[in-house]
Order: sequence, then C-alpha cells, then structure tokens
Amino acid sequence: MVAFITSLLIGMAGCVAVFVYGRRRPIGASLTWGQAMLAATFAFLMFFWWYGVIPHQWLAWADNELGWRRDKYLIHAGAPLFNQGWLDWWPLDITWEALRDVIVVGIYGLALGLHVLLWAVWQDRAKERPLEIPASRYGRPLVRKG
Repeated sequence: MVAFITSLLIGMAGCVAVFVYGRRRPIGASLTWGQAMLAATFAFLMFFWWYGVIPHQWLAWADNELGWRRDKYLIHAGAPLFNQGWLDWWPLDITWEALRDVIVVGIYGLALGLHVLLWAVWQDRAKERPLEIPASRYGRPLVRKG
C-alpha cells in the first residue's frame, strides 16, 4: 500500500511540476540542447512512471496484500447478490481479480487523460485570455466612453 500511494504521489508531483514550470517559462524562449535533453528525459520518466510503475504497484498491492485472486468471488452466480435473497438470479461470476483489472484500466485512463491535459495546457499557455467586461443587468457591456 505504501509503495502504491508513494508512486501515485510522485506521479502527481510530476504533473504539478509541469504546471508550475509552464507558468514560469517565457513564451517563445529559446531552448538549449541541454534543456531539451532534460525535458525529454523528464517526459520519458513521466510516461514510464504513469504507464509502468503506478499500474505495477497497484497490481502488486492487490495481488499480495489484498489477496484479490481468481478464486475469490466478489459476486458468485446463483448466490444472493449483496446478501439479498431476492437477488439470487445473478448469472455471472465476478472475481476480485476482474475488479483489480478494471481498476488498473482506470489508472491507465487517468494517465492518458493527464497526458492529454498536460500537453494541451503546455501548448495553450501562449493564448491570450479574453478580458471579462462587466455587463449590466440588460446584458450590455458597462464601458464608459471618454
């Protein structure tokens, strides 16, 4: 559990670092060879961390400490569903291993969503933000002339 939580916190810290550095870096600033190599190494590290380390730590935790195996059933066919006798019509066996795999797919989905979000934020940091002009209660802008 500690390894999974720690790897998740390190991954989130890497995402926060991209946001913080993206706000600090001037738009259109030139990039040296060393800075480009450092950025590429960091990007590779984040890919490796989010698509490799975090899912592995979840699978190791679920397999070892939680004991989510193929022979342990979350829902068993023909058994009362959620301990309710009238729900004994359930036709499927759902194991804890299947739930473990669905959660790891969710981790991959979170990683992909963060990946796309970080690249979009980085690419859109140069866009001008429109000014918010206050409007009257009739919807007209409140701008004084002269």
